[in-house]
Amino acid sequence: MTAAVKVCPHSQRSLERWLTEYREHGEAGLKPKSTRPKTNSKETPIRIKERIIELRKKTKKCALKLKWQLEKEGIIVHKNTIQKIIKRDGLIRKYRVRKLKYKYIKVPLNKGELVEIDVKFVPETIRNQQYYQFTAIDCASRWRYLKIYDDYSNFSSIQFLEELMRIAPFRIRAIKTDNGSNFTNRYTGYQKSSDPLNPRLHDIDLLCQRYNIIHYLIDPGKPSQNGKVERSHREDQEKFYERNKFRNLKELKEKIKNWNEEYNNLEHCGLNGKTPNEMLQRC
Repeated sequence: MTAAVKVCPHSQRSLERWLTEYREHGEAGLKPKSTRPKTNSKETPIRIKERIIELRKKTKKCALKLKWQLEKEGIIVHKNTIQKIIKRDGLIRKYRVRKLKYKYIKVPLNKGELVEIDVKFVPETIRNQQYYQFTAIDCASRWRYLKIYDDYSNFSSIQFLEELMRIAPFRIRAIKTDNGSNFTNRYTGYQKSSDPLNPRLHDIDLLCQRYNIIHYLIDPGKPSQNGKVERSHREDQEKFYERNKFRNLKELKEKIKNWNEEYNNLEHCGLNGKTPNEMLQRC
């Protein structure tokens, strides 16, 4: 060994260690091994990891919302750490579409200044009857109101808007809808009007004029312009309709009322962790 040390560029300690590994494991013992430590003092405790996985499976919340919920339980974890944990366990969304990002100028709004309204089909029929969910969401506070109807006719649309004006905790100054025939006749009635320059207004427009409410319409084929109500419909699908079954209309109305109350007390990323009910007091 002494003679080998004199001609070897490595130290005697290294030669002794390699010799011991060779005698015990043969040539396999001479292969380089990772020096990475097997434990990390800063590693997230296993109980916190289990709590994150439990909440993700139960609520399907994103990493940022999970961070806010854990803070209420006295657990401080960075959102990137939470994202890594749920990704490692395969709990992320499997199919993601790469979207084009546009830079929009965000104009601060007051509550009631703009309310988006839309209709969603209830996914499954109840006793062979199709029902429809009318949704209204305030752009400033994200406060939302839902109501189930048998159809999405002009009468139901007017009924929903009138009830919304009675229930909303603010004065509605403007609404925004798509170009469905239950909201506008711009693409149906205008062309059939005997006087195209002075067409017959839709019943919703007449109601808005009566209460001094501006009615905006999105561009045809651009549902992203009604993005807040469309995003809330995805929440309804994933966290309400996919988790519940309804035996009758009464049960559907009761459960969706409870879900709407839960939604208005849920933290939103767009509100920096505040709930719609909390934002109503700020706007």
